Amino acid sequence: MKDYSDFGIKIPYGRTRGKLKTFCPQCHETRHNKTDKSLSVDLDKGLWNCHYCGWGGSLNESEFDDSPEGKRRWMEKQPWFRPAEIRREKPVYKKPAPHALTGLSERAQAWFTSRGISPQTVQALKISEGMEWMPQKQGQANTVQFNYFKDGELVNVKYRTGDKCFKLCSGAELLPYNIDAIKGQRECIITEGEMDALSFIEIGFPNVISVPNGANNNLSYLDAYIEDYFDDKDTIYIASDTDTKGVLLRDELLRRFGAERCRVLDYGADCKDANEVLMKHGREALKRCLAEAPEVKLEGVFTVSDFEQSLDALFEHGMQKGVTIGHECFDRLCSFETKRLCVVTGIPGSGKSEFIDEIAERLNMRYGWRFAYFSPENAPLAYHASKLIEKFTGKKFSKTTLSYGEYKQVKRHLEDNIFFISPKDDFRLDTILERAKFLVRRKGIKALVIDPYNRLEDESEGQNETKYISKQLDRLTNFAQQNDVLVILMAHPTKQPRNKDGVIEAPTLYDISGSANFYNKTDFGIVVHRNRVENTVEVIIQKVKFRHLGECGTALFKYNLNNGRYTPYTNGVEPKWDNDNHLIEEQRRREQEAAEAAQFPWDDLPPAEDDCPF
Repeated sequence: MKDYSDFGIKIPYGRTRGKLKTFCPQCHETRHNKTDKSLSVDLDKGLWNCHYCGWGGSLNESEFDDSPEGKRRWMEKQPWFRPAEIRREKPVYKKPAPHALTGLSERAQAWFTSRGISPQTVQALKISEGMEWMPQKQGQANTVQFNYFKDGELVNVKYRTGDKCFKLCSGAELLPYNIDAIKGQRECIITEGEMDALSFIEIGFPNVISVPNGANNNLSYLDAYIEDYFDDKDTIYIASDTDTKGVLLRDELLRRFGAERCRVLDYGADCKDANEVLMKHGREALKRCLAEAPEVKLEGVFTVSDFEQSLDALFEHGMQKGVTIGHECFDRLCSFETKRLCVVTGIPGSGKSEFIDEIAERLNMRYGWRFAYFSPENAPLAYHASKLIEKFTGKKFSKTTLSYGEYKQVKRHLEDNIFFISPKDDFRLDTILERAKFLVRRKGIKALVIDPYNRLEDESEGQNETKYISKQLDRLTNFAQQNDVLVILMAHPTKQPRNKDGVIEAPTLYDISGSANFYNKTDFGIVVHRNRVENTVEVIIQKVKFRHLGECGTALFKYNLNNGRYTPYTNGVEPKWDNDNHLIEEQRRREQEAAEAAQFPWDDLPPAEDDCPF
């Protein structure tokens, strides 16, 4: 019979009877509360179960044995057991503490009235008032409370103080404000804040929602609402602010919902949002903004006014470097942005697909980018997922090195961030792009990987190969631009000859089988080449179309056999291997930021303007 120590369970010395609680070896490392002894152990029966991650087991041979069939029978009885595919767990949210919805004081209502919002609208939206602990002030403060309902039930609250401090309920569901009002409606309005939503309700348009977190282009919370609340909409009016952040929000909403059914409101030169129009110019002016919101213009024909806000932002802030993967040697040569095509090549065994996965993992961790893969050479899907798990966790994919808690955490992360396109028997480019467009709308993916090009079904039907490839690359570029994504295409080169020393040298983009257009029509061109003599990996940037995004050059790496990651390498200097769990690092970083914000010396700041004297 096995001992508890064989499973990593620590039992206090001398204890052989009774029940006790101890730390769970499967999830303790990933827990925020390091003091929680979540594993219950029954020493008399030889059983244990974790109340946090669900891991359980038995020392009793009749309950558990080491044979494959015994393991299978035992595992299938456990509450945490999952079959071959990864099943999505429904998130568990906290509910706001009950509070009275008794309306507002005279001072608070007077402020709403000064902003053009009547007592009837405030009452209809069940806006309340009360004391609340606010982290920005490190103490209690009087607040107005925008109550978020779903199916008539209170699920979140946004608190606002008189000097514009905001807070949502910790652990509660993030969802659009006033979401019940648009269900089943053919049209809806989306605003950047609750006051703008109230402004439209005030002028007789109740089918309006507000994003919960302001001008933030991370709209992952919409995933759960697209099908039931937005798929039936004929027209979606986007009423975001006209500042730089508002433009980013507008563009992301257009991307998620499709510009063909959206209209964007124009508030004029002297107003930045809907509530300002209501205050300055009145109800009829805001109605005109809505009525005159333009339909989508004739495709492909634009004037400066169509992209004036984006042009103004570019004029104010200049050409910005794109997103980077966090390896300085690579970042100084190449930074990525959406609406671009990136071609990656290299001889067999050079690590092309592995480096694409490196890009995906690091952009996901640094910026929250979600990726979709069409990668038949990485089949079956479980094999590909196992490689990605190694990159996220920094540990070899094995139950001897990866704890159950970490395994559960990374599966949950992949479920929300990485999507695999794998049609049964249809590998046409049209099919892949159709699935990818669905993932843009439903999941907000920011990048599509096609690995490799030659596994796409050949539809040339006697066409000239060069012209056919040119058209395919044009379609990929058009898809990237129309859906605001980065497309990464891996393409194999022709067979490379050996040089006089018998070494296969790095290919170029011109060596990709079929056409020089793989170089001519790409925005980024990357060659991954394994130097077997030096045991290094050369990542050669052969093309960056726009100067502000990078330049040509070579970044040198060593490949980490432990987890498939790439580590920057300087000749003669042993690299410092990165074996940390990036998911845990990101969690700790966010906790540290929250702790620093809580310690900010708010009392030392000068008093804010009394914007809302309630």
